[in-house]
Amino acid sequence: MPILQPMPADVKAILSLEVPLIVVLAERQMKVSEVVALSSGSIIELGKSADDELTVQVANKSIGAGLAVKVGENFGVRVTYIGDVKARIMALGQGAAGGAPPGSGGADQDAAALAEAMLAGR
Repeated sequence: MPILQPMPADVKAILSLEVPLIVVLAERQMKVSEVVALSSGSIIELGKSADDELTVQVANKSIGAGLAVKVGENFGVRVTYIGDVKARIMALGQGAAGGAPPGSGGADQDAAALAEAMLAGR
């Protein structure tokens, strides 16, 4: 069993950041003419059943899936699948490291280093 080390302050700061969590209901291709013809009250049919799983994303990377639920008067998502911790951290790191400065290790290496540092401090 690995010995847990104190979490570095920079990792603690990263863990307190808020990031947008996106739940994708469905996607559909439409012709530009169809989009231009949309008006208030238009209905766009999606090729997905109401019971199908929704995709959960962070930084435009899929990290899991879930089912739509009603929570009081709001919608929510009951998570049915979530990727491993390293994959989730990598998704976060790639979103943040996408604009990595020239000469750095690149977005993938920076995200991997972030994931390792965060996991080491758990």
